[in-house]
Amino acid sequence: MKITPLDIRQKRFETALRGFSRREVEAYLELIAGEFEEVVKENIALKEELKRTQLKLEQHQERERTLQETMVTAQRISEDLQSAAKKEAEIIIADAEHQAEKIVHGAHQRLVQVVEDINELKRQRTQFESQVRSVLDAHQKLLETFKAPTFADRDYARVEDNVAYLSQKKANGNE
Repeated sequence: MKITPLDIRQKRFETALRGFSRREVEAYLELIAGEFEEVVKENIALKEELKRTQLKLEQHQERERTLQETMVTAQRISEDLQSAAKKEAEIIIADAEHQAEKIVHGAHQRLVQVVEDINELKRQRTQFESQVRSVLDAHQKLLETFKAPTFADRDYARVEDNVAYLSQKKANGNE
């Protein structure tokens, strides 16, 4: 059974001969009832404070749980982003290496083609030089032939005499 301050105030004791002073007992009961009333009020206030504190604690615990979940989620997202970035970097590097290989291969093929073109041009140059030499040699021989005294140059006087003689003879024969 719970005793309230009102129970203490309303409690009546039987009177007996040579008993306690009624006024002192009532004053003491009133004092105890007042103190008890304050204790009850303080207890009620503490219970209310406890409820508020427990509510705040639950709120803080919920926030903490939410923060922990958020941190775990953020960490997971961070790890996923790092993993995705790493994979993307690997793909980019692999693609760049592939492109580099293609470029090097193309450059090598171009080098081979240029070397072949240079060799072909050298061959054509040699052939052209040979043809030009042949033409020059032929012209040189032709020039040497023209420089050599010809029949007409050697026997010019004789040919002239023959032409004059034949001209005279023709002129005499027609007469």
